[in-house]
Amino acid sequence: MTRLTVDGVYQHIRGVCFKNGPPGKVGAETEWLVLDAADPAARVPTSRPRALLEAAGAPPHDSKITYEPGGQLELSSLPFPGVAALHRALAADVAHAGRALARGGLVLAGHGVDPVRPPFFQADHPRYACMRGYFVAGGFADAAAAMMCSTASVQVCLDIGADPADADRRWRLAHALGPVLVAAFANSPLRAGRRTGLRSTRQAVWTALDPCRTLPVHTAPPGRPAADPAEEWTRYALDARVMLMRTGDGWVSDPGMTFREWLRKGEPGPADLGYHLSTLFPPVRPRGWLELRMIDALPEPYWPVPVAVATALLDDPRAAAAAEAAAEPVAGRWAEAARDALTDPPLAAAARACFTAALDALPRLGGASLVPLVDEYSRRYVERGRCPADDFTTGGLAAGGRPAPSRRAAPFPEELPEKLPEELPEELPEELPEETETLR
Repeated sequence: MTRLTVDGVYQHIRGVCFKNGPPGKVGAETEWLVLDAADPAARVPTSRPRALLEAAGAPPHDSKITYEPGGQLELSSLPFPGVAALHRALAADVAHAGRALARGGLVLAGHGVDPVRPPFFQADHPRYACMRGYFVAGGFADAAAAMMCSTASVQVCLDIGADPADADRRWRLAHALGPVLVAAFANSPLRAGRRTGLRSTRQAVWTALDPCRTLPVHTAPPGRPAADPAEEWTRYALDARVMLMRTGDGWVSDPGMTFREWLRKGEPGPADLGYHLSTLFPPVRPRGWLELRMIDALPEPYWPVPVAVATALLDDPRAAAAAEAAAEPVAGRWAEAARDALTDPPLAAAARACFTAALDALPRLGGASLVPLVDEYSRRYVERGRCPADDFTTGGLAAGGRPAPSRRAAPFPEELPEKLPEELPEELPEELPEETETLR
């Protein structure tokens, strides 16, 4: 087996994770909580949606369906040449899944964190048990329980860039926009029936996880000189602790070393590096495309809005320039974004400027059909300094009469206790899905 060196890791990352090409393709992953329509506080075994969706056949536009360890359902689109084509295809696939589930009394719910039910681990893949063991051994039991079993997101996948200079600009801008996107789409103020004091509890959950694999990779403002993105990702990957090793006997959890230390022993090969990279979960992850992982799941009709806004701000040159100027003052405000969202004046100002730029850019990108929906969202939330989390009332679940938790919701197994940290850490990044190939 070919042995790796530090330079070999960099060459792999430069050639695979930061592979250049003309921008234009867009992909998305939508994660959903699956609820019983008759009792939204009841557990739903994964076997129920799985059987209904298998009976319904493949989605019409071939989105990949996977399940998170707590039963969250994920639809991962194929890459499409533009945001309008993506929206048409993924919306049809989401509708297909919704109709199939409705036949069995189930519904898809868009929340960043399950607002009613405590975590319930029901994954049967052995690597998830190893991942859980890794986080528990590291002191992250509570965050692991919530992340693996209770969180859901909208992930936006965009091309790396036309050339290294373009990739560098897009890399920096995606990181600077992270807090703006967290704040504008925050949708998780409750967890297991209780208020957390945050608007994006999901972002806090990710922050409470193993920081060597969840903190942002790039921290410099978009206009400042910085390291080559491939160098930054290489350094991040080398210094991250190895989560899992595959052996002839199966999986080994937490071998007790960083990938850099593993290299010094002369043992890992290219396949080991690829798997290690798949266990790193920063808010912007390079996989041959940029995967934006910091956005809370949203309900109908609004889940396409963050996809449209992020695409416009990164792919349209005029919108990108406006976004760079707007995001620079708030780059790094992850904690404020999760806690305060758009009640934070600097984040609110940045979000208004970004939405204005995105609305202007969408017609130039062939996305005019999405302008009414993005404008509606902007008027309802962004222009008023609000986010979906602010729709939740103080007394119950949410505006609209969603029910309070029932006593039938059983507790999570003892080894992953239910609780949320009282204090929010200073820095907030982003879940542990089955790996998908949204942009191939």
